[in-house]
Amino acid sequence: MSTPLPGRPTGASTTGRPLMAALDLFGRRWSLRIVWELRADPLGFRALRERCDAMSSSVLRQRLTELLEARLVQQLPDSSYTLTALGREAHQALMPLDAWARRWATEVGADSAADRP
Repeated sequence: MSTPLPGRPTGASTTGRPLMAALDLFGRRWSLRIVWELRADPLGFRALRERCDAMSSSVLRQRLTELLEARLVQQLPDSSYTLTALGREAHQALMPLDAWARRWATEVGADSAADRP
């Protein structure tokens, strides 16, 4: 499966529209979680895997490869991973959705455990 990028047809659209590529990329299991976990500090592979509820190494490797190709994540000389400027912008774009989700959780009476990202 190729990495969704603007200008390329995706699973969601044959037009290659940037929004469709972004939705396809972020719709892949664990992609958004990886971006979320890298929001504050660089993390090594093991630490990132642990923060992602011990997801399988092969899936993490695949998602990191896709996020690297999409230029949202970069690997540092010490082998840790961090968000690029585009990745940080993606995280910032998610913040209004996070705020809405918290209001939604309050509205439906979700417990405090559901409030954690």
